[in-house]
Amino acid sequence: MPLLRCAVLDDYQNVALQLADWSSLADRIAVTVHDHHFENEDALVKAVNNSEILVVMRERTPLGRRLIERLSKLKLIVTTGMRNASIDLVAARERGIVVCGTASSSDPPTELTWALILGLARSIVHENDAFRTNGPWQSTVGADLHGKQLGILGLGKIGTRVARIGAAFGMSVVAWSKNS
Repeated sequence: MPLLRCAVLDDYQNVALQLADWSSLADRIAVTVHDHHFENEDALVKAVNNSEILVVMRERTPLGRRLIERLSKLKLIVTTGMRNASIDLVAARERGIVVCGTASSSDPPTELTWALILGLARSIVHENDAFRTNGPWQSTVGADLHGKQLGILGLGKIGTRVARIGAAFGMSVVAWSKNS
């Protein structure tokens, strides 16, 4: 049985082959990892045109109708996470291409959101840079979060977790979600 060709796109951190167990597929699938983003659609088509499977990292490479129609051998698109707004699902369905996602956790984006909020509120980057360059130490005054208002767009799994942490900081939380 011939090997299926699989192209992993936009793996600029070179983690795709380490974060999943590909060993059981080695005798059936030949994987090529592209660790850079293709800005040019023609270059992308040239690189992956013989692939039956595409693995895409979130919304980094949009798979619109025109691109999907150009990839004549494509049978399966796998995206990290369960949703990917940059894949034209109608075009894929019309071509008989299966689109699926991988399970993901809401913890990392929640933690990153709070790391960014705290970093901004306390000028962490500026203070760290000053410390490392022997600059002035504690030259900024951080903003207190307690009593401040936190606005959240989208109150799904991630938004709900972010809201809970905001409330734990004593923040007033307001949210908008198209689903509520």
